[in-house]
Amino acid sequence: SGVAIESPMVGTFYSSPKPGAPSFVKVGDTVAVGQVLCIVEAMKLMNELESEVGGEVVEILVDNGTPVEFGQVLMRVKPA
Repeated sequence: SGVAIESPMVGTFYSSPKPGAPSFVKVGDTVAVGQVLCIVEAMKLMNELESEVGGEVVEILVDNGTPVEFGQVLMRVKPA
């Protein structure tokens, strides 16, 4: 359940801003509209994905460093 956060492009999913840094979000975190959730790297460009809904992160479906497809669900946010 929850709002699906989908990848807007083909690329590589990163859960943190740089290797060894804490993740932008983890399951159980409360997020606000506009908060950065993750990065999808495409052609050496780091694209920050921002939340379009405020609420609780209930599921993260992709591991750090994993290739993702356009439209693939990355995580789910339960609206507040």
